[in-house]
Amino acid sequence: MSAYSCTLGGENFRFKTLAEVMAKATPARSGDALAGLIAESDVARVAAQMMLADLPLKAFLAELLIPYEDDEVTRLIVDSHDAEAFAIVSHMTVGQFRDWLLSDAATPAALKALAPGLMPEMAAAVSKLMRNRDLIAVARKITVVTAFRSTLGLEGRIGSRLQPNHPADDLKGIVASTLDGLSYAVGDAVIGINPATDNIPTAMTLLSMLDDLRRRYDIPTQSCVLTHVTNSIAIIERGAPLDLVFQSVAGTEAANEGFGVTLAMLKEAHEAALSLNRGTVGQNVMYFETGQGSALSAEAHHGIDQQTLEARAYAVCRAYDPLIVNTVVGFIGPEYLYDGKEIIRAGLEDVFCGKLLGLPMGCDVCYTNHAEADQNDMDVLMTLLANARAQFLIGVPGADDIMLNYQSLSFHDIAYLRNSLGLKAAPEFEAWLEAMGLISDSGQLMENTLATARLLEAAQ
Repeated sequence: MSAYSCTLGGENFRFKTLAEVMAKATPARSGDALAGLIAESDVARVAAQMMLADLPLKAFLAELLIPYEDDEVTRLIVDSHDAEAFAIVSHMTVGQFRDWLLSDAATPAALKALAPGLMPEMAAAVSKLMRNRDLIAVARKITVVTAFRSTLGLEGRIGSRLQPNHPADDLKGIVASTLDGLSYAVGDAVIGINPATDNIPTAMTLLSMLDDLRRRYDIPTQSCVLTHVTNSIAIIERGAPLDLVFQSVAGTEAANEGFGVTLAMLKEAHEAALSLNRGTVGQNVMYFETGQGSALSAEAHHGIDQQTLEARAYAVCRAYDPLIVNTVVGFIGPEYLYDGKEIIRAGLEDVFCGKLLGLPMGCDVCYTNHAEADQNDMDVLMTLLANARAQFLIGVPGADDIMLNYQSLSFHDIAYLRNSLGLKAAPEFEAWLEAMGLISDSGQLMENTLATARLLEAAQ
């Protein structure tokens, strides 16, 4: 006899483990099909969702998807679980939890208090029972505020990462893209460079250039070179002007080993960055990136669906009090998220789950050129995510990252969201934009050639 079974439409469905129920209940996506975990039919998926709806939330404490002794991420999840915070929903099934989240009882204050009591598997489970609009409705109720030189996550605002990558790490090219982004009011979450050459000297040169630009114009933002965490530790030791420590993380110990990272390394880097005391309005010093499919691509998924593993990655992020967490939703490719529909769904799931767990979630709304997606799909996702109150989105020149070779959002897209939806930049950054003459008193982007000329002086 299997542990999980139900009859639907005269057909009996049996699943051996909770991990199998979770996988079969997940909306269809190519990564789970590649792993052989997808439901065999829509009826089988509904059967699994029915089983999941009737499952007590407490079951996730009793049946761990990856054994405690085998995985340090599992140990982190179990050891950090706040039973007192969990008490408010501990009597509920997953289905009842969904109904509560959508009710008026789930106030912003209640959701904030609940976050430490939720295991990521619980967040993933309830998301599998939700339509896209449900994910948006709950996510937009959740406020997660973090700060370094700018304050992110406040109501009525949406942040932006300015991504001025260059295929040769050319400083003039990077400065030109940075100034272009600033002229569109982009960059309040972070000015972050993916280096083409990932070594310590290159990272130090880029960090020094960004810090010089920031100090010259007293820009209230933070910079980051997206290098490996061990490089960041070495950079701190050498005295370079590092604001944020970056690292890609995943939801299993084995997948993180594929990134060359352990929880101990992250703790060391977090403490080292805090010791610099470079923030002015806060000391959230970590920047994490995640993405559905990373564990499967490393053959480290333990037979668990990619969306549940993505939620487990958020437990890693949560342990180090980050400034921002970015789900790079379509970057890995169509092997994991095949088309625009799957990318849109994944982006909404990720922001919902991350915010439910108390994280400052942003998104790189993106796709690779061999995916069945286009910029219209990205237009839909960015607008939905703004409605879900994602903390920030990423902008690159012309929506085309010429170094990483994928499509994202443009600086113009960030301006569209703010101007059309009445959203503003971080308050400190907004005040700087007003002083520079780049936005109006109401926060609307202005065409001001004089202000742009003042920015361009930095390139001289």
